Amino acid sequence: MSSVIRAEGITRRFGHVTAVDGVDLDIEEGNIFGFLGPNGSGKTTLIRMLCGLLRPSAGHANVLGFDTVRDSERIKRSIGYMSQQFSLYTDLTVMENLKFYSRVYGIRRQKMRDRIEEVIEIVGIENYRKRLAAELSGGWKQRLALACSLVHRPKVMFLDEPTAGIDPVARRDLWNLLFDLAGRGVTFFVTTHYMDEAERCSHVGYIYFSKLMVCGTPKELKQLPEITPEHLVRLEVRCPRPAGAMRKLNTFAYVQDATIFGDALHVLADEGCESHMSDDLSQAGFESPRIRSIPPTLEDVFVTLTRNKDGQRDV
Repeated sequence: MSSVIRAEGITRRFGHVTAVDGVDLDIEEGNIFGFLGPNGSGKTTLIRMLCGLLRPSAGHANVLGFDTVRDSERIKRSIGYMSQQFSLYTDLTVMENLKFYSRVYGIRRQKMRDRIEEVIEIVGIENYRKRLAAELSGGWKQRLALACSLVHRPKVMFLDEPTAGIDPVARRDLWNLLFDLAGRGVTFFVTTHYMDEAERCSHVGYIYFSKLMVCGTPKELKQLPEITPEHLVRLEVRCPRPAGAMRKLNTFAYVQDATIFGDALHVLADEGCESHMSDDLSQAGFESPRIRSIPPTLEDVFVTLTRNKDGQRDV
């Protein structure tokens, strides 16, 4: 597949502050690229540069073969963007919003009706045509926003935390829509703070303090040697009173880290410690613990990378 988003050493400085520092990206057609990082890490600045809205201080990038500086206007006409905050007109109906954005994107009147009907079918908003946007639930507002950003048939979509603040059912439905559109060849660049959403992405990048720390498939990131260092193992521990067990585990010399994960504990500990851990937990009053080896999660990946980076910064 061909690359539709490519960046080489792209950097942006604001005075003495470097918001994005030497980022390289290569995203292929039809991928859903998940972009993660703490607030203030450079996510929005990078998106603005890729959309042609902000000139890089150094490096260069292209989207759909267009240079983000020389061809910024062509990029703006060829991509879709959906912000975290609902930004459509709440005093207009679903149809009025769709017609307005069709005109914004320069769609001719004779094509407008077909385009609107197409996106209504894609996002499944047929029954809400005459509903004011203000009266839609969070999930349906996001569907409308997606429909408006699709009406000009973009090949690349930038979504900034598209599921923030909506319920789990609406989140799943929206992701199913993204998978369907990716199957049609649309490429997505999605920022999110949800680990389960990151797991659904074909590739993931993690930016921290302006630098892209890792980029790859979820499977590749979990296999990085620094995530589970040599002579350590990741374990799942199930026992009564997990909160109390977590406090106890973190006092054991052979445990590097223990945290609650659902109704179990995820533990990073020395290899071969399972029998000692079982005995020590039982003696502490956490009877019959069940312990098994598990692979790292993406949350483990990002927590480990962040702690390692913070440790380097403190030196």
